[in-house]
Amino acid sequence: MNPFSSGTRLRDMIRAIRACKTAAEERAVVRKECASIRAAISENDHDYSHRNLAKLMFIHMLGYPTHFGQMECLKLIASPGFPEKRIGYLGLMLLLDERQEVLMLVTNSIKQDLNHTNQYIVGLALCALGNIGSAEMARDLAPDVERLLQFRDPNIRKKAALCTIRIIKKVPDLAENFINPAAALLKEKHHGVLLTGVQLCIDLCKVSNEALEYLRKKSIVGLVKLLRDLTNSPYAPEYDVSGITDPFLHIRLLRLLRALGEGDADASDNMNDILAQVATKTESNKNSGNAILYECVAAIMSIEENGGLRVLAVNILGRFLSSRDNNIRYVALNMLMRAMALDSQAVQRHRATILECVKDPDASIRKRALELVYLLVNENNVKQLTKELVDYLEVSDPEFKGDLSAKICSIVEKFSPEKIWYIDQMLKVLSEAGNYVKDDVWHALIVVITNAPNLHGYTVRSLHRAVQTASEQETLVRVAVWCIGEYGDLLINNAGMLDVEDPVNVTEADAVDVVETAIGRHSSDLTTRAMCLSALLKLSSRFPSCSKRINDIIHHHKQSLVLELQQRAIEFNSIIEKHENIRSALVERMPVLDEATFSGRRAGSMPNAVSTSQGAPPKIPNGVAKPVSAPLVDLLDFSSDDIPISGPSGGDFLQDLLGVDVSPTPLPGTNQTNKSGNDMLLDLLSIGTPPAQSSSSMLDILSSSQDNQSSGDLLGKLSTPSPSVQTSSPVASSSMMDLLDGFGASQSVPVAVTNGPTYPSVVAFESSSLKVTFNFSKEPGSPQTTLIEAQFTNKSPNMYSNFVFQAAVPKFLQLHLDPASSNTLPANGDGSITQRFRVSNSQHGKKSLVMRVRINYKANDKDVLEEGQISNFPRDL
Repeated sequence: MNPFSSGTRLRDMIRAIRACKTAAEERAVVRKECASIRAAISENDHDYSHRNLAKLMFIHMLGYPTHFGQMECLKLIASPGFPEKRIGYLGLMLLLDERQEVLMLVTNSIKQDLNHTNQYIVGLALCALGNIGSAEMARDLAPDVERLLQFRDPNIRKKAALCTIRIIKKVPDLAENFINPAAALLKEKHHGVLLTGVQLCIDLCKVSNEALEYLRKKSIVGLVKLLRDLTNSPYAPEYDVSGITDPFLHIRLLRLLRALGEGDADASDNMNDILAQVATKTESNKNSGNAILYECVAAIMSIEENGGLRVLAVNILGRFLSSRDNNIRYVALNMLMRAMALDSQAVQRHRATILECVKDPDASIRKRALELVYLLVNENNVKQLTKELVDYLEVSDPEFKGDLSAKICSIVEKFSPEKIWYIDQMLKVLSEAGNYVKDDVWHALIVVITNAPNLHGYTVRSLHRAVQTASEQETLVRVAVWCIGEYGDLLINNAGMLDVEDPVNVTEADAVDVVETAIGRHSSDLTTRAMCLSALLKLSSRFPSCSKRINDIIHHHKQSLVLELQQRAIEFNSIIEKHENIRSALVERMPVLDEATFSGRRAGSMPNAVSTSQGAPPKIPNGVAKPVSAPLVDLLDFSSDDIPISGPSGGDFLQDLLGVDVSPTPLPGTNQTNKSGNDMLLDLLSIGTPPAQSSSSMLDILSSSQDNQSSGDLLGKLSTPSPSVQTSSPVASSSMMDLLDGFGASQSVPVAVTNGPTYPSVVAFESSSLKVTFNFSKEPGSPQTTLIEAQFTNKSPNMYSNFVFQAAVPKFLQLHLDPASSNTLPANGDGSITQRFRVSNSQHGKKSLVMRVRINYKANDKDVLEEGQISNFPRDL
């Protein structure tokens, strides 16, 4: 016989496919067989149609397309004989799904078969409907399935119950029609029908509150009796599994009781006794018994409050943790995490066993156990649990150190009873797994160290000892280098000795050796080397005897190929060699960092600026800006003037002032990662800051701002440079303003005298002590550009000094400021200050000009700040 003829048997085709040695040969065999099947279909070969469809289903399971045989399935289903219907329904379930439109054609055939006199054909129709029935088919055939739930044959009732589950999932509105038939199935004696009936009731409870309430009132007592009889039943060979009678029915009954008892105190009381009986009488040395105990524990955890039962359930889970089966231990850990929210004290009793699971060879069990230990920690056991975890950190697998160290750091930070213990534990973690610790962890450690002045000496000595034995841990080296740079003199002098420590014999050269070794290691990254250079600069002032050696190290890095290191080395070398008189002031110790603000930002619970105002700012009538009493209003928020005014929060001053995320773009050729104003510590360490686009050093910029003591004065020099500053460093001023998208002065812009249209003067700002008037003009051929001359008049009897005017505009505007005519404003209007600036409006004709201003000055040796919004510009500007 031809191996590819329509009459070949399925086994012959399978043999031919198995004989293929390559995928190409297999495809060739399948292609020829499919061609033969297509020919038979086109010839209406009824004798072998069922055999062809069987071969087609095998080809489908191999992954080849078989859509051309779908209609043949429908033909076989419509055949009168049982063999043809069986193959047809099997092909229907394999080759089609509920998304196929052709499935609608089979609805009538299934309806006829559901009413067939042959119960086996009825069973085939129920199986097909239960597997691929769509919502439309469910609505059409639901009455027939409901009738079959009371059929005489138990196998049909069982299949009808399973088919009903599919129907109520597809069309939940039909659930009410099946409540009474489903409740009747709970009285069945046949375990197969009873099992499917219980599962049907569980699904009805999920989709219908009416079914849930009905079963609570009518079926709780019967279910409890059924479960009790099943638990106490004698040996039955038909249902016995490892000495337990029908564990599958046990589990389904427990799940239904859990659904009925959840949220209902009366139902929970009715099932307490039987749950306790199941929990105590079920054997746990077999897997089937453990499955029943797990479902019993889940039911106890879900029903309403019963303290004694929950303790019993937690004890069962504790026994699970001692099992050798990884699956049992895993599900026990998962359930214990749920139990923590209900009875944490009961779970605490198994703390030792849970800690042993952290050391389990199985990675999934270790991870779950670690998460559970994290939930177990409180103020009373934090030291003990942390010690256990830190001890295990020393011997844990490298791939587990990351998760373990993260949990330890989180526990120590959250439950630390005192700062010295916090520092000790963090140093242990950094010594064992420093390379796995994230940046925000060591940032937080440095913040805590700065806030513990009595522990500075102890910390730097501990770090010096730790870095001698764990110099390969990058994060530990960073913290040690930072602390040696800040508190190196305390290390040398053994200052701040505590009773628990012994003196150390460290010389100035030894301290410099630590930093030099760190900066010279090939494995050190840019952040570590940059911190080392900063530490060396500080040590050059603290250790005068090592100043020349330090300068040689810094000088060596002036030739670095990394631009960040090269720039730092050049600047620091200049400070050491040319600015000895101010070096000690430049390298003073860091101020105490705001620990609360830093922790809040890490947790994401605090905004970038903390509100300092006592109420909403005054409204601005007629578009004239009025003074605002609170400091540092968001100059770029033009949405409303009724919002609280935010003050500086220790982060980026420019960000707090302008209300935008000022993230400078790194220069080409640099490999640094610039941080936004959110990372306070990196700002203070100057890590990731792009080099200044100026021939002068950072010292020149700092020197130019020495006359101004506040950060606001420094910003004022950048926004409205005085003539002297602009002359000495014009490029630096221009580059800094470029970073702010055009805010501030980039260069001097002369105001051209034109004969264009004239505009009336506007009183832009007026308070009890100050008046600001704007005069407007236009550049020829540039209608979008407006030239403004601001005139400031002092209305008070006191002279104003250090007068600084600042302004900010939205992104569709560009602002360029000229220097002011003076920084001193005479009293009583005897004179005035003028300042010119240019505003370019990219939305000219669509949006009007708008501006927020800030004015700083000194009156009677007191700093005064006035702020407001200007929105009364002429409309055609």
